[in-house]
Amino acid sequence: MDTAVARPELLLVADAVAREKSIDRDEVLEAMEQAIQKAGRAKYGQEKDIRATIDRRTGDVRLSRWTEVIEGAPENEETQIPVHIARKFKPEINVGEFIVDPLPPIDFGRIAAQTAKQVIVQRVREYERRKQYEEFKDRVGEIINGVVKRTEYGNLMVELGKAEALLRRDELIPRESFRNGDRVRAYIYDVREEPRGPQIFLSRTHPGFLAKLFAQEVPEIYDGIIEIKAVARDPGSRAKMAVISRDSSIDPVGACVGMRGSRVQAVVQELQGEKIDIIPWSAQAATFVVNALAPAEVTKVVMDEEAGRVEVVVPDDQLSLAIGRRGQNVRLASQLTRWDIDILTEAEESERRQEEFRRRTGLFVEALDVDDVIAGLLVTEGFNTIEELAFSPLEELADIEGFDEDVAAELIRRAEAHLVARDAELDTKRQELGVTDEVASMEVFTPAMLVALGEKGVKTLDDLADLASDELIEIVGEDAMTEDTANAVIMAARAHWFADDAPAAG
Repeated sequence: MDTAVARPELLLVADAVAREKSIDRDEVLEAMEQAIQKAGRAKYGQEKDIRATIDRRTGDVRLSRWTEVIEGAPENEETQIPVHIARKFKPEINVGEFIVDPLPPIDFGRIAAQTAKQVIVQRVREYERRKQYEEFKDRVGEIINGVVKRTEYGNLMVELGKAEALLRRDELIPRESFRNGDRVRAYIYDVREEPRGPQIFLSRTHPGFLAKLFAQEVPEIYDGIIEIKAVARDPGSRAKMAVISRDSSIDPVGACVGMRGSRVQAVVQELQGEKIDIIPWSAQAATFVVNALAPAEVTKVVMDEEAGRVEVVVPDDQLSLAIGRRGQNVRLASQLTRWDIDILTEAEESERRQEEFRRRTGLFVEALDVDDVIAGLLVTEGFNTIEELAFSPLEELADIEGFDEDVAAELIRRAEAHLVARDAELDTKRQELGVTDEVASMEVFTPAMLVALGEKGVKTLDDLADLASDELIEIVGEDAMTEDTANAVIMAARAHWFADDAPAAG
């Protein structure tokens, strides 16, 4: 029995909606089918599996009930039927197939029609949102032009054709303002799919905005001959950009500046007068740091790669230039190079060097009972600790000018004696603090570390086992232990817990 109802007007409506909303005609018809299905469930029962189809060519609407054929007792009698009963109606049917019963067409009342309309509107809105997300999700990192539609609490809602984007107040360059109807150029830094629809986030302060502006102004960047390696910005005030050329005949800095500064000025105007330092990038970290601190001159660079810090020495008269107003120059250089930068003047470095020399000299004078001359020679030769002296080869020490083998042997003996006495003193203190021998027997700990543990109340294996790795590292010193070592020590301290839980033998 054919229960199809010819509704050619549905095709006309679908065509009109598809054209108006720029979405696929089939998606509109699918929304209509869902609307008819919803009305069908309202009439025949919400639990039933009611399905509607619209013929894409004629507009005929068919409504049917689908029942799944299953093995055994059904969980839902409205949508499932046991196979032995189903075969009474269709002997050839198998498990997993469906019995499809045609239903009479629905006469849409006012409420059903309104419900159907809501479903269609909702589905069309979902299609529009999905289309917007698909359109913009791959455009993150692009510059886009839009029109300010409205302002909400200082945030701008920007119209991008059929989509709307958010330009938050903190993503605007300081002191710039836009009014409704103003054109705005911004950088798409994020697109998220949220329940209320795709959210497109714009920025004018993002480092990528400056980089993309230069790509628009400098053909060599667009063509890939010049690459922007890093950007650091203090929006509206100052920026630093590191560039490198893949063609040795092209000066990357000159190409970005342009004839009489024309290229850089075009970017500066868009960024409300933000001053831009363009510097050559270098694979050598020290050279890159020196370049990044321009226009200040640098006389010395000391790198600490483990800590990610670099110490820079500048002439006394260059200090204020290197630091910049409110620390701006050194802050931007640090962001650009991703190194923590400490700046010293030559006078400060000299004074600190002398103080370090006096401290180390005093250490050797007190520990070895020698005069300032011998202690000074040891420091000058690069000895920093008593341990380094105690474990140094005799021949190496004897080669120092003014020393011989007898002097070298005596210095090593005194250094060893000092370490033995110090360790004995620390061990006594460790015992007084109550740190157990089980903890002390762990080879990773020095006597000084054991005292530090005792002072923090870590006295037994259980105390040690209860620590987290970062807590242990904080107690013994970051330079004394890695995270992997700390984890291994804690697991070793916990070993007796599992031994206690093991079943007794025999």
